[in-house]
Amino acid sequence: MLPAITITTDDIFNQVKLSCQIPEIIEGLVTRKIIAACAENAGIRVEIQELQNAADQFRLMNKLENSEDTWAWLQKYSMSLDDFEEVVYTNLMAGKVVQHLFADKVEPYFFEHQLDYAAAVIYEVVLDDKDLAMELFYALDEGETSFYEIAHEYIQDNELRRSGGYRGIVKRQEFKPEISAAVFAAEPPQLLKPIVSSKGVHLILVEEIVKSELDDKLRSEIMSDLFSGWLKGQIGEVEVVKEVECSSLSSKS
Repeated sequence: MLPAITITTDDIFNQVKLSCQIPEIIEGLVTRKIIAACAENAGIRVEIQELQNAADQFRLMNKLENSEDTWAWLQKYSMSLDDFEEVVYTNLMAGKVVQHLFADKVEPYFFEHQLDYAAAVIYEVVLDDKDLAMELFYALDEGETSFYEIAHEYIQDNELRRSGGYRGIVKRQEFKPEISAAVFAAEPPQLLKPIVSSKGVHLILVEEIVKSELDDKLRSEIMSDLFSGWLKGQIGEVEVVKEVECSSLSSKS
């Protein structure tokens, strides 16, 4: 039986360093400071009831259904109740800062980039041979075979083969440009002529074009994207400070 193992704070720090996690941790620290500074400058405050509601939501999301679950979670992550409150507070403040900065910018951004949020429901088979793809295209066009039969014969991935090549709802940004242009010019249901890309020759059946709508989910997605871009710029401005901190940390070991 192994003897008891003692882990010190220095051990933990050294493990973080050897795991090459220091850049991510520093970025997280800088992010917190940027959010705190922005909140202070904007006069953003968190009310007690807001904090309580956020704590309840946090426990719900992490399946902390009672005090025993919460204590076990705190012990697992070596946290105190004060630490738990700080986590909740930081998350809540970040959400408030995002709302403050970008809530009124979502709609203009959406209408300017509306086409980027369109999507298509497609079936797809990717082949290696263009001649074969053309042959299958004409066979499909003339009703000599079905897309399901082609998918079942030529798709290697088990799940995709079983679904007949069904890719589901694919966002415009997820397509390669040469494929996107053809897909969103289609009049569904439409079988596209084979398209060559770096991945192979794509045989695509466009079942439906899904127009973008600014619902709550997309609104949150856009705000998150805008915030990420803004935050990246802010972090870039303090890069020199980060390098000084990194040098200081590396000299500690």
